[in-house]
Amino acid sequence: MNLQIIKVDYSDEKQGVDLCYLLNEYAKDPMGGGEALNKKVLNSLPAKLQDFPGATSFIAYLDNQPAGLVNGFLGFSTFKAQPLFNIHDFAVLKKYRGMKVSSQLMKTIDEYAKEQCCCKITLEVLNKNQIALQAYKNFGFAAYELDPKAGQAIFLEKEI
Repeated sequence: MNLQIIKVDYSDEKQGVDLCYLLNEYAKDPMGGGEALNKKVLNSLPAKLQDFPGATSFIAYLDNQPAGLVNGFLGFSTFKAQPLFNIHDFAVLKKYRGMKVSSQLMKTIDEYAKEQCCCKITLEVLNKNQIALQAYKNFGFAAYELDPKAGQAIFLEKEI
């Protein structure tokens, strides 16, 4: 099997189609929300990502078929006064799980974050997604805490 990881060129039509396909498949998975994304969102996503500062995506192709996706964004750590890379979406299609796609994507992200002089990589994961949680721990991720006495950080959202 031939595994290739590419940094997405948002202006490339095929890469944009593959990005949207992978993201939509992730969204339809129970761990991605369980329902397809709005077509308007999918149709506009590549162009909007291209225009968004710090947006970066990687697609894993296994035997020339889209198999996995990472969407991430450069951010900034005020405590370290350095950039960070936040993984917003990390998905591998079901039929390609267990084929080292996630580990190759993570290696690519590590390399990219180092090239950008990032101090860390961050992500969020559903606490019931035990397979992903274990994989992230195997990649070296841990729950965020400044001091164990203060507890672990939790991810909150407010829709507007």
